Amino acid sequence: MRKLMVAALAAVTACAVAVSPASAAGDGAVVRTDKGAVRGTVTSQVRTFGNIPFAAPPVGENRWRDPRPVTPWHGVRDATVPAPYCAQNAQLGQPSSQVEDCLYLNVTTPAGRSAKPRPVMVWIHGGGFTTGAASMYDATWLAAKNDVVVVTVNYRLGVFGFLGHPGLPGSGTFGLADQQAALRWVQRNARAFGGDARNVTVFGESAGGLSVCAQLASPRAAGLFAKAIIQSGPCGLSLPSFTTPGEFTGVWRSRADTEKAGTGLLGCADVTCLRGKPVADLLTVQDLFASPSYDTAILPTDPATAQRTGAITRVPTLVGTTHDEMTLFAPLFWPQPIPEAAYPDQLSWLFGANAAKVAARYPVNGNDDARDEIAHLLTDRSWACTTQTTRRELGRHTRVFGYEFADPDVPMIFPGLPPFPEFGAYHGSELLMLFDLGQTLTPAQRHVSDRMISAWGRFARTGDPGWRADVQSFAPGAIGGTDFARDHQCGFWSSIL
Repeated sequence: MRKLMVAALAAVTACAVAVSPASAAGDGAVVRTDKGAVRGTVTSQVRTFGNIPFAAPPVGENRWRDPRPVTPWHGVRDATVPAPYCAQNAQLGQPSSQVEDCLYLNVTTPAGRSAKPRPVMVWIHGGGFTTGAASMYDATWLAAKNDVVVVTVNYRLGVFGFLGHPGLPGSGTFGLADQQAALRWVQRNARAFGGDARNVTVFGESAGGLSVCAQLASPRAAGLFAKAIIQSGPCGLSLPSFTTPGEFTGVWRSRADTEKAGTGLLGCADVTCLRGKPVADLLTVQDLFASPSYDTAILPTDPATAQRTGAITRVPTLVGTTHDEMTLFAPLFWPQPIPEAAYPDQLSWLFGANAAKVAARYPVNGNDDARDEIAHLLTDRSWACTTQTTRRELGRHTRVFGYEFADPDVPMIFPGLPPFPEFGAYHGSELLMLFDLGQTLTPAQRHVSDRMISAWGRFARTGDPGWRADVQSFAPGAIGGTDFARDHQCGFWSSIL
């Protein structure tokens, strides 16, 4: 079940300044990158460029190797189509894909020219490290309203991105290496698209937010970005094991454990055998590799430890969550209502000896369905209070800001979920405020969207989102400071951990 939760849940500057790729020509539809020219699409608002390779295809002998350089091309590459989805299984309304050649990115810039280089925002998508894609996110609003360049990137997922095997260089971190290759591409090419390589913000949600945690903790990412935004991906996120009462486990996995999981996989004794397996066969074990590995060259220590000890890249960081994170996952684990009489047994399963204390703090509400209480308390325990810890511990070493998205009536973007009492501001719901996902927003929600887009843009430009509160809440008619720790009972949870 934890796999399902996570799955639904991602000196170079000086060199970049010295590199000066040719700038956009004519109407801006053609841009020359360091590997060749690309032709995108120009509208009255933005220029968009899709399917730009930032690494060689990770196929054949390049499967489970760190990303290799792109071969330069002649002529003008068609960049009017979006990047493909990396190989993945269908989940929560997202399609399946068997495309292994997927290390491409998309660029969105304002249509007009700028007198000075624009800030760059690099988006890392979520999906539990097993699903998702850069092309799911239309960045028009962020680019046009904030006068910034937005880059959305793919990275290898699941078994393709996080496989481990004894003796395999890069075990458990190929997806993180892809993200760094994309960030290095930005350093080399930001200027060609009107961006400032010295002012890059890396941001992501869910597994993308956890990826930002990993990049903050990776020595190899130092210098590749100047600011960071972590959305619903606290570095110390821990989830119920669903096997041992009272046990919660973190997202990160040691290299040794990852390599153990990869040993003998699909009947193979070595990586050569695995490299000969078709994509379809590997997708049958996709969810076994939903965790980046530490004790590695890219990630020497797990990000939760890194944030506590200060072994991070110290840049301004914005860290936040949604008010009701767990309501997205609760109906997947418990598709049928749980009678309130069964609530104590569920809590014993989740919290062992602490079940009675949790029940006293989170009593049932009388609707004879205990799933909403379970979602509430797991939101607090697994998401909100670990987010608060991330803010506090990172804040000892760098400047940190907090936010919470709290609209109880936001549209649902994940189709086919079992009925649930109230989803509220579920996991991923803030994405509707930042990206055009094709949903209709009310005027009040559009106002919240504008405020959040403006705050994200101001942060990317200056390192300050524009509020003095420890945590800024965003909801229709209620934008302002909030007592986040008290609302989510973090004092209680710290007392029983």
